[in-house]
Amino acid sequence: MLTPAFIYQNSDNVVEGLKKRYFENPQSVVDNIISLYQERNSIQKELDELKRKVNVISKEIGELYKTKQVAKAQSLKEQSIETKQRIRSLEDTFGSKNTALNNILLTIPNTPNQLVVKGKNDTENESIFQKGTIKDLASDAKPHWDLIEKYDIVDFPMGVKVAGSGFPFYKGKGAALQRAMVQFFLNEGIQKGYQEIQTPLLINVDSGYGTGQLPDKEQQMYYIDSDKHYLIPTAEVPLVNMYRGTIIPVKSLPIRLIAYSPCFRREAGSWGSQVRGLNRVHQFDKVELVQFTKPEDSYSALDDMCLHVENLLEKLELPYRKQRLCGGDMGFAAAMTYDYEVYAEAQKKWLEVSSVSNCEQFQASRAKIRYRAEDGSPHYPHTLNGSALALPRILASVLENNQKSEKITIPKVLQPFCGFDFI
Repeated sequence: MLTPAFIYQNSDNVVEGLKKRYFENPQSVVDNIISLYQERNSIQKELDELKRKVNVISKEIGELYKTKQVAKAQSLKEQSIETKQRIRSLEDTFGSKNTALNNILLTIPNTPNQLVVKGKNDTENESIFQKGTIKDLASDAKPHWDLIEKYDIVDFPMGVKVAGSGFPFYKGKGAALQRAMVQFFLNEGIQKGYQEIQTPLLINVDSGYGTGQLPDKEQQMYYIDSDKHYLIPTAEVPLVNMYRGTIIPVKSLPIRLIAYSPCFRREAGSWGSQVRGLNRVHQFDKVELVQFTKPEDSYSALDDMCLHVENLLEKLELPYRKQRLCGGDMGFAAAMTYDYEVYAEAQKKWLEVSSVSNCEQFQASRAKIRYRAEDGSPHYPHTLNGSALALPRILASVLENNQKSEKITIPKVLQPFCGFDFI
């Protein structure tokens, strides 16, 4: 969360950053925040002065009673009562101003890094590079939704019957390939020094606010009303919230975590409509990376996480490209995001398979996560997250790009984990 003090001190930069995101009426919103912030501070200043005054009066009353100056003591007592009434009134006003201020702050996205360009959507993202060879498949090459039906490895109709559109069943070698990718991605991360974590699949409301999913993505998450819990949209949410409300010793930084989890997202298409194949589903598997770093280290950590994703894609022998997202296409909490897309040859289409983001101190501020520096002073760490990797579109690309006339070959790095070299 952007703090009111930060917005007050950097108002022009905040307005310009929000303009990059095409945030509605940024100047008006920032002016309102500053006004509420100043009013709240003014009330706080008066409250502090009145409370100090009450303490002074209380001591004077005690001294007057000791010297039998009862009338004077009674007069000061009445003054103290009036002052306390004023304090109660100001505290109510302070509370309402503070609530109004916090409610606005919760809706303000992170300001983009200076390198992030202004843009409304993915058509205005910056291309960084493209690597790998796009295969020249036969003219009768099939998209993955035909391949999975031909080889009976993913069953969408069964998923529709049991749960609804966007909840596929993985069968036989399809299920084994999913398991193989999860194990491969986890092993690669653990070898790079990430600690494996198995997280809950449910989060409470405080956790949703802590990482910025609430209130921004409330309509895109599955909610269990009876228990006031949400199904996780990504393991990033429970991983970051592990440290919510805590102070991390500086010697513990950087903290590097990796987790496999199913992910649940309602935004993957309207109910009752068929979205083609694995391109968009409501439930999917993903291996997620999260880091907590000192502020001065976060952008080198971002580069390292990007290199990790690139290494995975190269080992899978998939053609891919890297893009830096424009302001309007970035997630709510991100200051900078790189997307990785793989090419699905049969579809002639680039598919996003990973987003790697630096949220700077935005999530730490919302979740009240601090680290204590060597001089004892508390600071907000920077948080980073990245998909390494999301499985459905990786599977789609592996199937399409490796199809032969009567089989699909499996990337060599996955064969030890799945136990077969073709479908």
